[in-house]
Amino acid sequence: MLFFIFTSVMVTRSAFISTLFMLIFVACASNQDESEYKVLHYNQPNAITSLDPAFAKSQNNIWAVEHIFDGLVCLDSTLKVVPSIAKSWEISNNGLEYTFHLRNDVFFHEDACFANKSRKVVAADCEYSFNRLIDTEVNSPGAWLFSDKVDTLQPFRALNDSTFQIKLLTPFRPFLGILSMQYCSIVPKEALDYYREGFRTHPVGTGPFMFKKWLENQALFLSRNEKYYLGPSQLEGVRTSFIADRKIAFLELMKGNIELNSGLESSFVNELLTKDGNLKEEMKEKVKYIKSPYLNMEYLGINMELAKTSKLNAKKVRQALNYAINRPLMLKALRNNVGVPANAGFIPRGLPSHNSTVVKGYNYDLEKARALLQEAGFPKGNGLDPLTIYTNSDYIDLCTFIAKEWEKIGLRVEIELMESAVLRAGMRKSSIPLFRGSWIADYPDGESFLCMFYSKNPAPPNYTRFENKAFDQLYERAIQENNDSLRIDLYQQMDKILVDEAPVVFLFYDESSIFTTPNIENLERNALNQLKAYPLKHH
Repeated sequence: MLFFIFTSVMVTRSAFISTLFMLIFVACASNQDESEYKVLHYNQPNAITSLDPAFAKSQNNIWAVEHIFDGLVCLDSTLKVVPSIAKSWEISNNGLEYTFHLRNDVFFHEDACFANKSRKVVAADCEYSFNRLIDTEVNSPGAWLFSDKVDTLQPFRALNDSTFQIKLLTPFRPFLGILSMQYCSIVPKEALDYYREGFRTHPVGTGPFMFKKWLENQALFLSRNEKYYLGPSQLEGVRTSFIADRKIAFLELMKGNIELNSGLESSFVNELLTKDGNLKEEMKEKVKYIKSPYLNMEYLGINMELAKTSKLNAKKVRQALNYAINRPLMLKALRNNVGVPANAGFIPRGLPSHNSTVVKGYNYDLEKARALLQEAGFPKGNGLDPLTIYTNSDYIDLCTFIAKEWEKIGLRVEIELMESAVLRAGMRKSSIPLFRGSWIADYPDGESFLCMFYSKNPAPPNYTRFENKAFDQLYERAIQENNDSLRIDLYQQMDKILVDEAPVVFLFYDESSIFTTPNIENLERNALNQLKAYPLKHH
C-alpha cells in the first residue's frame, strides 16, 4: 500500500505548510526510495477555481478536470475526435440525431457517494450530465455549447443502459468536436446529491487519476486510478502547484522541484531560448523544450460599425495596415520566434482548413501599403486622423512595435492602456474602434474561428461587427455540410473574404511552449494545448 507526498517549492511559505507538503505523497512501503515514486509535478500559474467540469472554462481548470474525468469522445494528438466512454456512434442522414454506444467497462472512482465502492457508467449518466450543463440553476459557463443547437423538448435521451442519443434542432457538423470539451465530462448524480456545492472541491469521475486533496491556491494532489478502463497510468500520481510568479516557477524547474511548466515569460525567456526560438545548448541537459501549434489567433480588431464614420471604412486603408507590419521581425524581437506570422487568413495552423497555398494573406510590403494609402486618397497618411490602439499592459510591447511600423507609412498612432475587464467590456459594447485581441478555439474546427465574423452572432464572438452577405451564406452552408473536404473548401472561401475585407489586422498564429525535466517522456501535444498525463512516462 502507498500514499503520496511532495516537497514544498514555495520558498516563502510557513514551516507548517512546508511540513504539510512533506507529509503528503510519501511511500510507507519498506525498502523503497522516494525517487522511485513516479509522480508528475507541474505548475499552473493561475489557481484552480473549481474541479467541477461544468465550470471548466479556463486552462487551469481544464487541465485538472481532464485528469479526473472522461467524456463520450476525446481528441488525439492530431485533433481527431476518437472514442472515449462511447466506443462508437452514428449520425443520422439529416444530421440531427447522434447515437452513441457506450463501453461496458467504464466505472466511476470508488467514493463515499457510492458507499466507498464504484459503479459502472450507463447512458442515464450522460443524460444527467448534459441536462445539468444546461440547467439554469447550475449556471454553467458551458451552457452555450448547446444553446440554439439541441432539440428543446428532449435533447438528451438514454435509450437503454448502453445507448445514448442527442437530438439537434439543425445540423451542426462541428458538434462532435464540441462534445470533446471538458464541459461535457460525464458525472454521477450520486456525487452531486452527496456533495452538493462541495462537488467543486471533491470531484468524482472516471478518468485515469482520482481526487486526493486540494489545498486551494497551494496544491492539488491526485492518485492513480488502478481500475481505469484503458489500464492504470504509468504515473502513480499528479501534483499541481500554483506558483503565480513564473520566474519562481522557472527556478523550481531548474532545480528539479517541478517537472513541467507551460508558457513563456519575458523575464526569463532569453535565459532559455535563442532569438531563433531554439533551446540554448547549455540548457539541454536540464530541460526539454516542446513547441507546437496552438489554436490561438492574435490580431488587432477593427470595429466595422464605428469604421463607417471614420477613414477605416476604406478597405484599402485596412489592407495597408496589414501590409505595413513586419511580422517575422515582430516575432523574433518580441517572442524569440515563438509563433508564426499570420499570412494565410484567420484560421490558424493546426487545423486542416488552414492552408497557406490556398489562402494568401499579407506579407510585409511597405511600398504596397503606401500605394494603397495613395489609392484611398491619403498619400503618406495625409488626411487620416491618428489611430488609437486599445490594449492592456500585457501587450504594450506588441502594440508599440505595430505603432512604429505604421509610422513608417506616415500614420500617427497612439496607444491607450486599459484594464483587461474594461477593454473586454468596451469590445462587447462596441465602443472601441481598434483593439488588440486574441481568440482561442473552443473545439477543433475552423468554425470556432469563423463564427467571429458571422453577422447574426453578437459580441462575443463578433467583436468586429463584421457583416458580409457572401460570408454569411457560406457559413450557413458550411455548418450543415457533412462532407469534410467540401466543408473545408467553404471555410477557405470564407477566409479569403476576411483577407480581402480586412476587418482585422492579422498578427500571428500562436504556439504553445512546454518545458519539462529530462525524466519526463511520452508527452503528447495537440493544438488545443491539452495536458494528457495518462500516457506520460516518468523515470
